[in-house]
Amino acid sequence: MITIGGMSYAWSDPLVLGVLAGVVLLLLLAAILRVVLRSARMAEPVLREVTWLADRVQSLSDGQERLAGGLHHVSESQAVSQSAMLKVMEQRLAEVQRNMVEQLHGTSTRTARSLGELHQRLETIDKAQANIEKLSGNVLSLQDILSNKQTRGAFGEIQLNDIVLKALPSDAFTMQATLSNGRRADCLVHLPKPPGPIVIDAKFPLEAYEALRRAETPQAKLEAERMFRAAVRVHIKAISEKYILEGETADGALMFLPSEAVYAELHANFPEVVREGFAAKVWIVSPTTCMATLNTMRAVLKDARMREQAGAIRKELALLYGDVERLGARVENLDRHFGQAAKDIEEIKISSEKATKRARRLDNFDFEELGSDSVPLIAPRAAE
Repeated sequence: MITIGGMSYAWSDPLVLGVLAGVVLLLLLAAILRVVLRSARMAEPVLREVTWLADRVQSLSDGQERLAGGLHHVSESQAVSQSAMLKVMEQRLAEVQRNMVEQLHGTSTRTARSLGELHQRLETIDKAQANIEKLSGNVLSLQDILSNKQTRGAFGEIQLNDIVLKALPSDAFTMQATLSNGRRADCLVHLPKPPGPIVIDAKFPLEAYEALRRAETPQAKLEAERMFRAAVRVHIKAISEKYILEGETADGALMFLPSEAVYAELHANFPEVVREGFAAKVWIVSPTTCMATLNTMRAVLKDARMREQAGAIRKELALLYGDVERLGARVENLDRHFGQAAKDIEEIKISSEKATKRARRLDNFDFEELGSDSVPLIAPRAAE
């Protein structure tokens, strides 16, 4: 291998062989020149051959120089091309690296955001699961309460108490009131006569209703309906016998069902039982209809209290009328005094104007004008 102008060439390359041939020719030329110098008397043909060889050698030298310049130009062009290619490759590589970094950063950001959202959703799911567990515990507790007749009755009484407290003033009812027959009513509303105090008693036929809901066969459904009718009729009879007392309570009572579902089932599929309640003067109410009924009772209580206070209101109105009459007379007296005072002020104003005129004349020594005035300067004294 041989290196020329920063480029490497093989010995078998034609360009290298040409250069070597030129060098050999130069050496031959030098030898010939030495021979020519030694034999100056050589023949002219030899000189012409030598001259021709010298021209050829010069031509080869010029060609070699042009070839070397071309090789140098090619080498520089190749170096520039390689440098430009390297710069482009470096830019592309930097751009690819930057894109990869941005994509990795964006991917990591999205991954972190997704993990954060996933964490929040897991927390929400955990809270929801905790609420579900709490709710399931409350449902189990409610089932435990409703499975026992005593606790179920207490549940209805508590719900009735909440409704009555929201609808009526505290002095308009009594919870767990004891009647003259020794029976204790869940709530006694103190209505005026008529109709008189009315009893509200909470009943909850849950077993019969659940049996009706669970019935799958026609026979089971008929049996559950029979049980439901019997349970409601027993409650209606008990309320009618225990809480409707002549001369003490109203001639009717309310049976409170603390379940809208039971109330709807009763009115939808057992209208005859509802009519039996009407006949026994026991009106069945749900939480919603109980609130409406109590609001009506509150209006009745308000009207009765207004009637009770009507006498006191009329007495106060009479006293107020007397006060208004006295106030009118005193206003008339004050107006009369104001009129007399206005008249006196007007007379004082006239006397003041006359005195001012006389003082101005005296100050100007207009005695003639004073003498001609019909009004004396000093009023004569009255005869004693």
